[in-house]
Amino acid sequence: MEINKQRNIDEFVKLVSIDSPSFGEKQMGEYIKEQLVSLGFLIMEDDAGSCLNGNCGNIYGFLEGDKLQPPLLFSSHMDTVEPSCGKEAIINSDGLITSNGKTVLGADDCSGIAAILEALRTIKEQELPHGPIEVLFTVAEEVYCKGASEFDFSLIQSKEAYVLDLTGPVGSAAYKAPTVLSFEASIKGKSAHAGFAPQNGIHAISAAAKAISQLDMGRIDEDTTLNVGIIQGGLATNIVPEHCVVKGEIRSYSHVKALEQVGTLKEHFTKTASTIGATVGFQISCGCEAYEIPLDHSVVQRFKKACEHQGVSASLEGTFGGSDNNHLAKHGISGIVVASAMNRCHSCEEYTTVEELHRIAELTVLLMTI
Repeated sequence: MEINKQRNIDEFVKLVSIDSPSFGEKQMGEYIKEQLVSLGFLIMEDDAGSCLNGNCGNIYGFLEGDKLQPPLLFSSHMDTVEPSCGKEAIINSDGLITSNGKTVLGADDCSGIAAILEALRTIKEQELPHGPIEVLFTVAEEVYCKGASEFDFSLIQSKEAYVLDLTGPVGSAAYKAPTVLSFEASIKGKSAHAGFAPQNGIHAISAAAKAISQLDMGRIDEDTTLNVGIIQGGLATNIVPEHCVVKGEIRSYSHVKALEQVGTLKEHFTKTASTIGATVGFQISCGCEAYEIPLDHSVVQRFKKACEHQGVSASLEGTFGGSDNNHLAKHGISGIVVASAMNRCHSCEEYTTVEELHRIAELTVLLMTI
C-alpha cells in the first residue's frame, strides 16, 4: 500500500484554499460531496445548516464493503476558526507548511479531510479489501460541536469510529475527553446616580466581583477546571451599575462532577449577591459530555495495530478539549480522536508538515483496511 504523495499534498492545499468558516461551509461541503460520489459513496446532507442559520449541513457517506467485516466510521469537521478568509498554504523548502501569517492555516481540520479522501482514493485505485466504510463531515464543530448535535445518529451503522481532529504527532490519539459546560450568571442590582445618591443603588458589578474573588479558578481537582472568561456590565461611569453578566466554563472528565460544580457556582453567586440585595439569574449549556474508551477496546487495539504496521509509536492519552467524538460516544459509538498533522491550532502560527500529512493519510488507509 502506498499513497499518492503529490496528490495528497495538492489535496490539502486545495482544501485550505476553500473558505469554510463556521456556519459558512457550503463551498467545502459541495467539494467533499463531489469527491465522495466519484469514489462510489452514497451520500446525504442533513438540514443542520438551516437549523443553525448556516449554509451547509453535515455530510454523511456510505461505501459498500465486505459484509463479514464490521462497518467503521471516519469523521472530520469542515469549519475553521477565524481569521480564515483567504487562507493559503505555503510549502517551505524544509517541508514545513504554514499560512501567510494573516490567517489560520486550516490544518484543523483540512488535514483530517485530506487524509480521509486520500485513503479512500488509494483503496479504490489499488483495490484494497475493506469492510463497509462510513464518513461524516460535520459543520460548526469549532463552536461547541453544534453541527454534530443536529445530526441523526440513527443513520450510522458503525459501532466504532476514528475522528481525525487532534494535535500532536501522528500515532497519538485521545481515548477520553471532558464534559464542557458553559455558564452565565446575570446579576441584577439597582441603578442610581453614582455621585448624588450612590447609597440608593445596588452595585451589580461589585456583587459579581465579590463572588468571583472567592472562586478557586483554574484546576479544581485532577478531573475538573473552572474559568470565568467574560464580564460585562455598566452603562456609564456616573451610574451605579444595575446589571452585570459573568460568563465562563467548567470542564471535567466526570460529567457528574461538572454538574455538581455548576450547582455550587449557582448557589455561590446567588448567596453572594443577596448580601447586598442583588438577585441572580443562572443559565447553563452543555457543549459536550465526557467519555472514556477502555484501552483494551477493539477500536483502540486496531489503532495500535495500524501504528505498528506503519512503524510509528502509538500513544493513547486524555485530551481536555471537546470534539465531535463526544457526540458519537453519547450515541453509543465508541471512537477515539486521532492526531491528524495539525499544530498550534487556532492561531495564525498554525502549521503542519509534508511528512506528517503523508503519515496520517497512510495510517488512515491502514485503519480502513487492516
